[in-house]
Amino acid sequence: MLHSIPTIPDDTRQSLMATAVSSCVHCGFCLPACPTYRVLGEEMDAPRGRIVLMKEVLEGTLPLDEAAPHLDRCLGCLACETACPSGVRYRDLIEPMRERLLERRPGPARTAGALLVRVMASPGAFRVAAALGSGMKAARALLPESLGAMLDLVPARLSAPTSFPRFTPAAGRRRGRVALMTGCVQHVLRPSITEAAIALLTRNGVDVIVPPGQGCCGALALHAGHHELGTSMAAAHAARFPTEVDALVTTAAGCGSSMTSTHTAGAPVVDATEYLDGLGLVAPMRLAPPAPVAYQDACHLAHAQQVMAAPRRLLGAVDGLTLVPLADAGLCCGSAGLYNLEQPGIAAELGRLKAATLVASGATRVVTANIGCLTQMQSALDAAGHVLEVQHILELLAMSSSSPAARG
Repeated sequence: MLHSIPTIPDDTRQSLMATAVSSCVHCGFCLPACPTYRVLGEEMDAPRGRIVLMKEVLEGTLPLDEAAPHLDRCLGCLACETACPSGVRYRDLIEPMRERLLERRPGPARTAGALLVRVMASPGAFRVAAALGSGMKAARALLPESLGAMLDLVPARLSAPTSFPRFTPAAGRRRGRVALMTGCVQHVLRPSITEAAIALLTRNGVDVIVPPGQGCCGALALHAGHHELGTSMAAAHAARFPTEVDALVTTAAGCGSSMTSTHTAGAPVVDATEYLDGLGLVAPMRLAPPAPVAYQDACHLAHAQQVMAAPRRLLGAVDGLTLVPLADAGLCCGSAGLYNLEQPGIAAELGRLKAATLVASGATRVVTANIGCLTQMQSALDAAGHVLEVQHILELLAMSSSSPAARG
């Protein structure tokens, strides 16, 4: 796409934005892949239209405030990048633009957003907030839509506070050594994911190091446009991990996607499914009783990191597990950082569509690779009255490798 975006010396981000605009040939392959276009059906709420808007903002011919409503509705799922035949790096446009959008918001709104990020980034503070939220569920109908949407994602009961061993040795012959990220929201809502990761890795011959006091990787802040806050969080987080390991293993797709860009000085950042797939499983796995299982791609694993085959290969190695096809497995479920709070209506509709797809698949279990996706899909299924459990893929794999049927 031709443009007249001014060049700013030593501004790498401006240069990357201009390159992304230049790469777009306006073909429209991104439209059916875009979740907001599916829901709203508007060109300006699709990547092609948003690229035109951002181009005009960068050229100075369109006020940012006029483009803001359409840009704010973007989930940042990056399905458009997977669909694009021209290789447009849409993330190089939308992420810096989010920062500009945030700068133009009133001071109280920016402060409130940063406070929310800090609360969610601190397991201690988030646990207190989540506990308060659980107690407010009965008053959900009396609250504003955004607050009500937040309460829908909070479980009725939280797991007890959990700590993880700093070091768990490999079972049998050592085949690898990794550092494991625990996450912040995940640590509170679903510590069993980290427990499953430790169990699965060690059973397959991997030493696991879990540094204490990890803090937040910065992904949530960066996704919301808080660039300085997210960058400082990421630097502090990266410094807490050892470098003499084979990999820094992540279990949350959103975190892993961000960390591949921010944690570049130490061991490579690798999603747990990709690491285990590359290592090769030695522990036998059997699902008892046998069941049809649907795998829903986490956007920031499938589209941002292009990891799609590895999770499916791991599931395919489980005896008694039938992996059923899922229509639109690459379409976002509506969970994207703070999106449920900022765009509750669109998030709820995407959740409803995803729940209907999951039920139609005939699966009796659903697995994914991100805590946000897991929480969003379970909430949507529950709201629709469907009794269908959503698990993290590592939980199911660990359960399959630890069952008596698997060992026998």
